[in-house]
Amino acid sequence: MKKLLLVVDMQNDFVTGSLGSEMAQAIIPAVQERIMEYERLGSTVIYTMDTHGNDYLSTAEGKKLPVKHCIEGTDGWLIIPQLNVEVDDGKSWTYRKYTFGSLALADMVAESGFDEIEICGLCTDICVVTNALILRTRMPDVRITVRSNTCAGVTEESHKAALLTMKMCQIDVVDVD
Repeated sequence: MKKLLLVVDMQNDFVTGSLGSEMAQAIIPAVQERIMEYERLGSTVIYTMDTHGNDYLSTAEGKKLPVKHCIEGTDGWLIIPQLNVEVDDGKSWTYRKYTFGSLALADMVAESGFDEIEICGLCTDICVVTNALILRTRMPDVRITVRSNTCAGVTEESHKAALLTMKMCQIDVVDVD
């Protein structure tokens, strides 16, 4: 069985930087555990990286969320050091995405023939849910799972709402406290 772990936007700015939160910091051990499990099994891990330019505040997204974050090349753009990411080793790699969800990423994943996909990371209510729904739409017969303790939202309420939305769209949401 060909399995993929999609680690969404576990970058410094979302954990401890300009958009960081205690909720984001709290999921680090659970995310680390999932990464280690997938690596132990020899499965693929893809790390998405929210990527913006210096002109972020003048973009459509920047006008609605006027907080500079994940500017390519800055410390805030980097994946958090706690994940010890070693990319391009044939099983793990990073993927730069320039908006919440990525159709191109979904196409690449679909063409790779994965039987199961697990998604974790940040933020449940923005980038995790968007990518999960795009993947569900692109790959209607593939099992997609999200564990509640490996994601964090902007608020606890919006985190729960995103999990419910994914559940309603036939994504397996595993509630873990």
